[in-house]
Amino acid sequence: MRDLYRSPKSVLAVLVLVAASAILAFPGDASAQVIIPKIPGVEPATNPKEVATTLEVLAILTVLTLAPAILILTTSFTRIIIVLSLLRQALATQQLPPNQVLIGLALFMTFVVMGPTWKEVNDKALAPYLNGAISSKDAFDKGVVPVRAFMIRQTRPEDIRLFLQFAKVNVPPSPTYSDVPTTVLMPAFMISELKTSFEMGFRLFLPFLIIDIVISSVLISMGMLMLPPVLISLPFKLLLFVLADGWHLIVGSLMASFQ
Repeated sequence: MRDLYRSPKSVLAVLVLVAASAILAFPGDASAQVIIPKIPGVEPATNPKEVATTLEVLAILTVLTLAPAILILTTSFTRIIIVLSLLRQALATQQLPPNQVLIGLALFMTFVVMGPTWKEVNDKALAPYLNGAISSKDAFDKGVVPVRAFMIRQTRPEDIRLFLQFAKVNVPPSPTYSDVPTTVLMPAFMISELKTSFEMGFRLFLPFLIIDIVISSVLISMGMLMLPPVLISLPFKLLLFVLADGWHLIVGSLMASFQ
């Protein structure tokens, strides 16, 4: 009997028999006992206009699910969070500041940096669309212009040429930024942001790396090989960072890099 219940196929067969017995236990037709609940307020579309409205709602819901990815791919968030994460590793403070603090700081810094761009999107696209002055297509065409302008300012031309080459997009012999599709501009913007953020992170690492090297050399010269250098260098790193007003300098440099 134990072997019977240990087999998944045997268990499945027992469950099927129990379900069949329960259906046969009801009087009358078994199929009549199956109750399908009714969803109130859901009616089939009767004309093309209602179908188009339904598709627009589905498109909006899809965009909302992709909002975090859009925030990362088209704003300054990527550069900011990478630099802050590299700063934490350079300080060797493990999980301090916590991830929630770094992400929150990066989000608010993104709001400050992207404020003028989003204000322009609201003035030219979102507000007229909500007032019924323009259609959704016109709102999208006008709203993407300020966002593209921001990404173009931060994107290297060689990165754009790289993705144009592999995307096989038909562009004029002497293309301008207006000829670059948004689907090509977004990945080019991302790899440009990654390069810039790693360059800034490397510069952040240098002073802390020098402190680690000095502390390690002193400990080796004193014969204290069993003492972890990180344990001694951490207070000096924190002291240097606080005395130099590090958070003010890092945040100011990050936001100034987008100007």
